[in-house]
Amino acid sequence: MRFLRFRRSFRIGPGLRVNIGKRGASLSAGVRGAHVTIGKDGVRTTVGLPGTGLSYTEHSGRPRTDAVEGAGEAPATPGSATRGWLWIALLVAVVVGVIVAAAG
Repeated sequence: MRFLRFRRSFRIGPGLRVNIGKRGASLSAGVRGAHVTIGKDGVRTTVGLPGTGLSYTEHSGRPRTDAVEGAGEAPATPGSATRGWLWIALLVAVVVGVIVAAAG
């Protein structure tokens, strides 16, 4: 059973952060809603709609060593990052459409 977590993040410049946790350190770069994190497990790209809790994350690199066998993520396929951006764009279009319909 795991119950103790540790994470600390330091801003080192505009759009740059150093993240430190129990399993190691990583470097994040990006803006609100889109960032890339580079750590010992590989590269993680995340895009999202700020304030909504909706996001899409893709991981490429080595699988986690503490992951249960067979429970890891499938390898990224070419174009899957583009699909993530397209899903976010579709969600934005739906939200804007609902707001415009409610206002009109």
